Amino acid sequence: MARIDFAFGAPDRLRMACQVARKQYLAGQPLVVYCADAVRLNAFDRLLWAFDDISFVPHVLATDPLAADTPVVLTAADPGPLATAPSPDRPAPWLLNLDDACPPNYRAFARILEIVSAEGDDRPAARQRWRAYQADGESPHSHAVGAKAADA
Repeated sequence: MARIDFAFGAPDRLRMACQVARKQYLAGQPLVVYCADAVRLNAFDRLLWAFDDISFVPHVLATDPLAADTPVVLTAADPGPLATAPSPDRPAPWLLNLDDACPPNYRAFARILEIVSAEGDDRPAARQRWRAYQADGESPHSHAVGAKAADA
């Protein structure tokens, strides 16, 4: 079973996703970021370059020749093939889901991260994902990260 963590109450979903990506990169934890919505994935890609003036998060699209050697990989396709086995010099990647639906083949990853804001349809979509994970036999974990998290 995968460990699935929902972070409810993010003031801005993509900005918090950038902070998570930076934290994982600095910790040496590879990360695959999935979103089937190419517009949202592109916005996240652009934000990774600009969200913080003093730090850099190395990232590429999964189709880039350097994807296997880059700590953060972005994909709009099935992320399952990007779930590599851990090695002595590199742990297995975690999956950060920025899509409105559960990622395909998420069980290929030991850890799935979900960030939820109170904006638009984000919370209702997150509730649907939560229920879908439960229907698959998973036991998601909830974490409050903002003032509005108590409403989730």
